[in-house]
Amino acid sequence: MKRKYFIKLIVALAIFMNLFFVRFANGQQFNKNATSGFQFLQIPVSSKYAGMAEAAIAIKELKSDAIFHNPGILGFIEDNHLLSFSYAPYFADIKSYSASYLLRSDFGVFAIGSSVFDYGQFDKTLPGVYQSVGKFSAASYQMSSAYSKRLTDKFAFGIALKYVEEKIDNYKASNILFDGGVLYYTGFNSLRIAAAIQHFGVDAKFINDPFKMPSVLKIGFAYELFGNYESDFRVTVMSEALHPNDADEKVNAALEIGLLKTISLRGGYKFFYDEETFSLGIGFCYMTGDFPIDIDYSYSDYGRLGGISRLSVSIGLK
Repeated sequence: MKRKYFIKLIVALAIFMNLFFVRFANGQQFNKNATSGFQFLQIPVSSKYAGMAEAAIAIKELKSDAIFHNPGILGFIEDNHLLSFSYAPYFADIKSYSASYLLRSDFGVFAIGSSVFDYGQFDKTLPGVYQSVGKFSAASYQMSSAYSKRLTDKFAFGIALKYVEEKIDNYKASNILFDGGVLYYTGFNSLRIAAAIQHFGVDAKFINDPFKMPSVLKIGFAYELFGNYESDFRVTVMSEALHPNDADEKVNAALEIGLLKTISLRGGYKFFYDEETFSLGIGFCYMTGDFPIDIDYSYSDYGRLGGISRLSVSIGLK
């Protein structure tokens, strides 16, 4: 009994230290908000990840969508094939679509992923007057390929190369970016820690204006307070600290409850954000032979902006 209380205390202290680090760093740095482009890369596309308040870089159950969050997770996934799709109606009639695929081989795990933000169509007008002369569209894209390898039963790394592009009418900006991540099972019960760096690359240019990439360093952990993923009842806590190059440091924390290895209830909160606050989610896992099917829904609150719902479907092959 004392050991259980000790473990809970360690987890609580870890979350507190994350919060303290972020608050201290915020007080020491200049305001760097809105100093990079390709901001769509910082919007989650996976419903499972969003439902856990984006605190899940140490959760291998992200399946093939881990390519968007921490490619180091991919090495621990045991499915031979995985295919995932996600959809979200975003603000101002913006539509978000994503898909990912994973293949496990004797040489490691390979994955590809793509996401699209469709901003819709707009009236094209003459300069100085509102006279419509047609329509134009705008969209943002990313296409990723990743490789991950589990080096031991406790450690895996992953790297990803991705092409990103934003386009409005006949103008566009594009770049090649890198992601990298690791996942490590510490051996202390179920505690695992993870780290990832995302969107790393040289500056890009839109027409004649250069801008930097929205690089971010993430450090997180996950731990089962009760049970494990094979138990009929499970409680998992997780936290993630973010150090972006274009905003103040932030912390995400979440909790997931698993019931009968079939239903997952999720909730989390984001600290030190301007508008984003809590997230909620629910997931269903159905196993038919060697084909696990996951359906996940999430709701994220954006304060005065309203809320965003996301839906994801994942199909695997053992």
